[in-house]
Amino acid sequence: MIARGLKIWALSLGLCLTQGAVLAQEFLSRPVRIVVPQTPGGASDALARIMAQRLSEKWGQSVVVENRAGAGGNVGMEHVAQAAADGHTLLMSYAGSHAINPALYKKLPFDPEKDFEPVATLATLPFVLVVRPDSPIKTIKDLAEQGTRAPLTFGSAGNGSVNHLLGVMFNAAAKTKLEHIPYRGAAPAMQDLMGGQINMVFTSLPSVSGAIKAGTLRPVAVTSAVRSGNFPQIPSIAESGFREFDVLPWFGLFAPAKTPAAVVRRINQDVQDILKNKDVIERFNAQGADVLITQPAEFANMLRRDLAKWAVVVKESGAQID
Repeated sequence: MIARGLKIWALSLGLCLTQGAVLAQEFLSRPVRIVVPQTPGGASDALARIMAQRLSEKWGQSVVVENRAGAGGNVGMEHVAQAAADGHTLLMSYAGSHAINPALYKKLPFDPEKDFEPVATLATLPFVLVVRPDSPIKTIKDLAEQGTRAPLTFGSAGNGSVNHLLGVMFNAAAKTKLEHIPYRGAAPAMQDLMGGQINMVFTSLPSVSGAIKAGTLRPVAVTSAVRSGNFPQIPSIAESGFREFDVLPWFGLFAPAKTPAAVVRRINQDVQDILKNKDVIERFNAQGADVLITQPAEFANMLRRDLAKWAVVVKESGAQID
C-alpha cells in the first residue's frame, strides 16, 4: 500500500513538473509586453528597454515596451493586474508605484501584493536633485537656506510620484517651502526645468545621466544614504546635513496574479542570466543603476517590507493624493 502511494505521488509529481515545463515553454508562443506605467524617458522606461532587447534575443520572440502612464503609475498597474496570467504581459514597476502609492492613495483599483506575482528585481538606483547650470543652488545647504526665504519650485512626474514625495520629504526635513509643480511624466518636467519655468527636479539618475555628463544639468545631491558608486562626485543629501534622508528605490518585473509558478521561475532565471552579462551591468552602471538579483520569494519579502516602511514615511510627511 505504501509503495503504491509513493508511486502515485511520484507520478503526480512528474506530471506537475511536465505540465510546468510545458507552461514555461508555451508562454513564448507569442509576443511579450512589458508595460511601463510611466512616460518614456524615465528610469523605468530606460531599464525596461534594455531588458526587452535582451529578452527578445534570448527568447527569439518579440518583447515590446508599452508605456501606460497616469495617476502616479496606477493606470499601467491596473492594466497589468487585469491582464491574462500567462506570462505574456509583465509590469515594469518600482518602489514608487508599488510600495508608496498604497499609502498615498485612499483607494486603489488593485492590491499591490494580491494582484501581482513578483518575478524578478532588476536594479536599485538613487534619485538625484538637479538644477540648471546657471542656478544659484549649488549645494543642499544653499537649497535649505534659499528654500526658507524664496519661492522655489520643483517639478515631478505627477502627484504621488517618488519625485513628488521626495520634495515633500525634503520640505519636512529642512523646513523649506518648495512648491510642487506636477507634470504628466518626467520628460515634460525636465523640459520646463531646462526652459527655466521651474527651479529643480528630483529625478532618477538614469534619466539625466547624459545631461549630467554633458554639463547641461547640475547635480546637487543624490537621495541615497551614501554616494552612488557610478557618480561618486555627487554628494548625498544625508551627508549634507540630513542624516535620516535615504531613498534608494528598487526596480523589477511583476506578472498578473496566478501566473503559473513555472513561468515565473523561467522568466526569473532568464532575467538573472541577462543581469550577469558584463555588457548589461555596464549599461546599467552608465545610467547610475546597480544590478539587483533576487528570487521571486525574496522580491516578495522586499515589497512587503517597503509597503510597511513607506506607509510610515508617507504618514509622517503628511502627503496624501486623491
